[in-house]
Amino acid sequence: MSAVNVAIPGRRVSSRARLAHGVGRTTLYAVILAGVVIFTFPFFWMISASVKPGYQILLVPPVWIPEHFEWANYVRPFQNLPFVQFFENTFIITILGMTGVVASSSIVAFSFARMRFPGRDAFFVVMLATIMLPYPVIMIPSYVLFVKLGFINTFLPLIVPEWLGSPFIIFLLRQYMMTVPLEMDDAARIDGCGWFGLFWRIMLPLSGPALGVAAIYSFTYHWNDFLAPLLYLNRTELFTVQLGLALLETRYTTDFGGMMAVSTISLVPVLIVFFTAQRHFIQGLVISGVKG
Repeated sequence: MSAVNVAIPGRRVSSRARLAHGVGRTTLYAVILAGVVIFTFPFFWMISASVKPGYQILLVPPVWIPEHFEWANYVRPFQNLPFVQFFENTFIITILGMTGVVASSSIVAFSFARMRFPGRDAFFVVMLATIMLPYPVIMIPSYVLFVKLGFINTFLPLIVPEWLGSPFIIFLLRQYMMTVPLEMDDAARIDGCGWFGLFWRIMLPLSGPALGVAAIYSFTYHWNDFLAPLLYLNRTELFTVQLGLALLETRYTTDFGGMMAVSTISLVPVLIVFFTAQRHFIQGLVISGVKG
């Protein structure tokens, strides 16, 4: 009799726990689904608007499937403005900037992670402190400097600073490199490796996931950058895609379909880069925060 009295409350507790777990999971999935809908709504509206006729774009509630697909929206902006040149300019700036920032930041991160020299930690803290400086603080001094150097209306102000490293990417790579055991340095030195050999042959191959994260961040940043090109590029033939979109909006204010079409096309390279390197992106984010 006592065994039965003990078993029944246990079953009730177990049922309540399963019910609470089910309610919690359902609530979690509902919140996630609501977030997905909210954050993807502009994206799908942009794609839908890029193939709509003009009179359907601003209807409320929105019409998701147009009466007929207006594929001319993808052609008209390229006829009105040199968007092919804008895309070429953006690719040049993005590839050179990404290459420079990854190459230079990896060298600096290696020195902070593996070398021992006086003031290393102090220099690292000072370098990190520059992240807290908002861009408007350095915008005017940088512009004056580039004017003195004759860099205005060239791609140099958008590329040269990237070859001097990025504090955030240096921090990211340094955290990852510190997860590599120091015993590998000793083994490499026994085999005759100097600092450059240790960096090139050991550390870079092992830092592939973190380098992939840095490349994705840098590619996205340079591709979507609007303010810096706006400051330094004044000639139309030097414009990037982002400046081209602003120019299209200024000159053809009613061509919403064309603007949405170009915006959709401009997202394709970023999506390709992200989904191609998604595995390295997630792995690098997880491992780079484990130690340091």
